[in-house]
Amino acid sequence: MQKFLNITGNTAADFSGAQIVAIEGIKTIARIAGDGSTNGIYYTDGTLTTITTEATDGMEVMLGLQNAVKAALQTSWANPFYDHDMTSYVMVSIVNA
Repeated sequence: MQKFLNITGNTAADFSGAQIVAIEGIKTIARIAGDGSTNGIYYTDGTLTTITTEATDGMEVMLGLQNAVKAALQTSWANPFYDHDMTSYVMVSIVNA
């Protein structure tokens, strides 16, 4: 069964306040932008989900996403959604590609 992160955050720009992100097929989670504002969830099929916040939050966001994926995979498969609260960060966008 597929597992998902249910990411919630502050509403800003293109981010509506909640986004579902697939966990299955994640290859790595890493910072993308040189200024640290964008983190990427890279998938084995070549797709990428980008999460953009204020630059000062970049490393904390990346580590939080990694920990949320680990925690989600430790929950029962009867619970496909794992809530990941990012309301303490200023979210600019989450783009699933």
